[in-house]
Amino acid sequence: MEALGPRLAVDPASTAAALAFVLGGVALGATSGLIPGLHVNNLALMLASIAPAVPGPPRLVGAAMLSAGVVHSFLDAVPALALGVPDPAMAATALPGHRLVVAGRGREAVRLSALGSGLAVAFAVPLAVPVTKTMTVAYPTVRAHLPLVLGGVTVALLATERSVRAVGGGAAGFLGSAALGHATLDLSPAAPLDAGGMLTPLFAGLFGAPILLEAMSGAGVPEQGDPTIAVSRRAVARTALAGALAGAVVGYLPGVSSAIAAVFALALVPGSTDARGFVVATSGVNTANTVFALFALAALGAPRTGVMVALREAGAPVDLPLLVAAAGLAGIAGFALVLLVGDRYLLAVGAVDNVRLSVGVLVLLVGVSWLFAGGVGVGVFVVATLVGLVPARYGARRVHLMGVLLGPLIAGA
Repeated sequence: MEALGPRLAVDPASTAAALAFVLGGVALGATSGLIPGLHVNNLALMLASIAPAVPGPPRLVGAAMLSAGVVHSFLDAVPALALGVPDPAMAATALPGHRLVVAGRGREAVRLSALGSGLAVAFAVPLAVPVTKTMTVAYPTVRAHLPLVLGGVTVALLATERSVRAVGGGAAGFLGSAALGHATLDLSPAAPLDAGGMLTPLFAGLFGAPILLEAMSGAGVPEQGDPTIAVSRRAVARTALAGALAGAVVGYLPGVSSAIAAVFALALVPGSTDARGFVVATSGVNTANTVFALFALAALGAPRTGVMVALREAGAPVDLPLLVAAAGLAGIAGFALVLLVGDRYLLAVGAVDNVRLSVGVLVLLVGVSWLFAGGVGVGVFVVATLVGLVPARYGARRVHLMGVLLGPLIAGA
């Protein structure tokens, strides 16, 4: 660790090489983050498969992979906001970010997302060491009682629904996605890409396709207003801090997604349970997760994200000073890219016929599912889409569909 500082000070060539690899990772993460349906885990596995052929020290290849994951966590909010915008009549059951877009506040949502992610990186780096020490002590107990912990998370999520009907829809979505995950997660079907896996068709079907299908009756992205943020700086900072802390849970606890952690993060911040708070918290959890997962890998040897799995498979050493610096630079780049691309993405999507756009993205999701999991992946995508339609039909949140990971973990732990 001590050698990194002097090397950067006296060896410009090494510094330039490290910066080049980080910028390469930034470019990859920006590209993948803007492609609908491309999960960061698949990006990481692709990077791991090509890492041996990349000329350069493994530690710099690892820095590039981490940078790609960080930037992806910033940019993937942009297509999530722009695509699948519902009819205004359906706004009450829409995703929080889409409610802002329907109200003409999409440009504000882009900035809230950038702030949530950017502040989460700023908070996560200094929090990582004390949180890691605490979790290192607590993790053996958590691991020994993992089914109870994850079962408690599931029950708590259902308890946050506002009606008995929604609780029933959430439970049906959880059970259906859990059964689907149990049946398919361990499959390794033949596919065009070696870095395949079932996460892409599962997540594209559960979370992507239903939103697009439900939005086909809508008019797409309406005209957007000014980008002024309508909440105080203090509220944004508090919510981002809560998101960063919740990101620690995601980083150390298997199966708990950013959306799940955001639900609990907002419970810690009174008055921030609206759509704006959810956008900030979810973005914060998503990005902070990458930082905490890095420290979890260093402390526990347990990779909690696809990027960390890829780092280990590529043989990249866990050089914390280099990797933390890479994450910081990638965070700055990701923040700037969201602001640079977000408004243009909304404008471009708003100019396209909504039905054609939705059909086009659905075809893209089918194609991506085939690339990563072959014909089996396409079949799983179709089934996952049917399951993914369930929660919203009963007024429940889609977060219950994370049963696709939680269910198998509860059953197999």
